[in-house]
Amino acid sequence: MKGHIRERSPGHWAIVIDAHDAQGQRKRRWHSFQGTKREAQVQCAKLIAELQSGNAVDPSRISVAEFLDRFERDWVALHTTARTTERYIDSLNHVRKAFGDIKLQATKAAHLAALYADLGRSGLATATIRHVHVVAHRAFKEAKAWGLLRDNPADMVKPPKMRAAEVKILQAAEAKELLGKLRSGPLYMLASLALGTGARRGELLALRWRDIDFDSRRLTIEQALEQTAEHGIRTKGPKTKHGRRTISLPAHIVAELRAHHAAQAEQRLALGMGRAPEDATVLAGVDGTPQTPDTVSKAWERTMDAIGWPEITLHSLRHTHASVLIASGMDILTISRRLGHANPTITLNVYGHLIHGSDDRAAKVMDAAFGR
Repeated sequence: MKGHIRERSPGHWAIVIDAHDAQGQRKRRWHSFQGTKREAQVQCAKLIAELQSGNAVDPSRISVAEFLDRFERDWVALHTTARTTERYIDSLNHVRKAFGDIKLQATKAAHLAALYADLGRSGLATATIRHVHVVAHRAFKEAKAWGLLRDNPADMVKPPKMRAAEVKILQAAEAKELLGKLRSGPLYMLASLALGTGARRGELLALRWRDIDFDSRRLTIEQALEQTAEHGIRTKGPKTKHGRRTISLPAHIVAELRAHHAAQAEQRLALGMGRAPEDATVLAGVDGTPQTPDTVSKAWERTMDAIGWPEITLHSLRHTHASVLIASGMDILTISRRLGHANPTITLNVYGHLIHGSDDRAAKVMDAAFGR
């Protein structure tokens, strides 16, 4: 059994395996591969070894369902967090149910387009359908990299367009009013931190006292809480390097945190719990353990309903933080880093509609630069 590689275009290779079937007839197998020449050579050797051991999968025979099983085992389990894994599996189940028996190499863009349409007619949310597309695209991309597909069918179909999210953004006076309604309640510190830092729910719930430098008035975010059905509550690192960040704290937040820390210490003393451990969380429950994301969200919803502000979500506070910074004229790069976005493009995509410049000023700048 022999094999060799051919370069189709820079970084794209054809791996050709010469084998023999049960009748001794020569059979040539072609596999597509993307990567360096050395990686293509390694993949070629791997394919030959699989054929010789009898563990190779004939690309022409594998079904979508069989491939998705392999994708979950060999890619999803290794490259995603527990919570993301659950979302991936949910999305893959839609694909598997729709055309799992279809041969992988027979999968067309039309199959995916029909799937998205069917999911839409069934009442599935647009955001969920778009996630199905994202996951299907990743799965077929790996199928192509593994030499099981020549083209990715998801490249040639578009998911339904997402309507602009109607997230309520508070004006400064409204934010102060909200904090006034929450003052002395269990959600006040969470709301104040969310408005003052723009941090996400999971990041705030995972925040430890050791992450706060009171002297320099800075806060370090390096982990978040996530809640999954299989693993329960656990901490995870940020998705990108910019998710781990240190941001400045407003003076009023520092003062509130000092008071909150003292109140926590008094409560622990009254309950006979002793001094808090070094990794104690800032927003811990009465027993000193971290609060769960789902519990906090439900408590927030109940409280907002009770005070007559049901449209205000926890995420509204993060959007409000960003909108206040944008209105102040702060540059988008600084805002992006404060929010922990992977890059400023994400910030512009989410908040670009809030940026209002003066076209008259642009004309004056050009006149000053090039006019006579």
